Amino acid sequence: MKTVALIPARLAATRLPDKPLALIAGKTMIQHVWERARSAARIDEVFIATPDQAIADAVRAFGGSVLMTHHDHQTGTDRLAEAARQLSPEVTVIVNVQGDEPLIEPATIDAAAEPLLADATLVMSSLCCPLPEGREDDPNVVKVVLTQENFALYFSRSPLPYRRNTDAPGYQPLQHIGLYAYRRDFLETFPLLPRTPLEQIESLEQLRALEHGYRIKMVFTDRVPESVDTPEDLERVRALFSS
Repeated sequence: MKTVALIPARLAATRLPDKPLALIAGKTMIQHVWERARSAARIDEVFIATPDQAIADAVRAFGGSVLMTHHDHQTGTDRLAEAARQLSPEVTVIVNVQGDEPLIEPATIDAAAEPLLADATLVMSSLCCPLPEGREDDPNVVKVVLTQENFALYFSRSPLPYRRNTDAPGYQPLQHIGLYAYRRDFLETFPLLPRTPLEQIESLEQLRALEHGYRIKMVFTDRVPESVDTPEDLERVRALFSS
């Protein structure tokens, strides 16, 4: 049984074109993510999944491994599923590491993989952290509520839960972190499931799993990894590396 980190990367980003190849402290962003994924204790191999030859060339230049995918995938999960079909049969757990988080902690990657390595009945896991103050109404911040056993009940861009009863015991609102681990056969099945109403209304792909009756085990972490979506984000992360 092997655990692999797959890092989807493509050049066609709307807000920051060529993002994976942006230089940070003398290395491309994708190299920083690859190095951190390789440092995770529970990860046996790391691959970049990309449709772009320029990314593939850059990855091979620093010694990374590439799985080429098609350009026409609608979601990152579709790209991961195509890449997963190219892996060796002994790979059973796949962690989807975002290619725009050059500061992600290796321990965070391990935390996502741990539930599937400990329990063979689980097919999917993800991460959450305390919701930062003032972000409850931000639709770009995805919230999650959990069962008593820390399985996801629901994800939403709206405030979750709604605070109707102000006298109820305190509940710590939670932010979802979009780092997933999958059982390999479920990852290959997931893109074949019909899209669901809540998934389409919220524009949250993980709701498809819940609507089809699959469970997502959630793991707590301290904070959200720094992601790079805009030129301003890139300059902020460059400054963090410099300091």
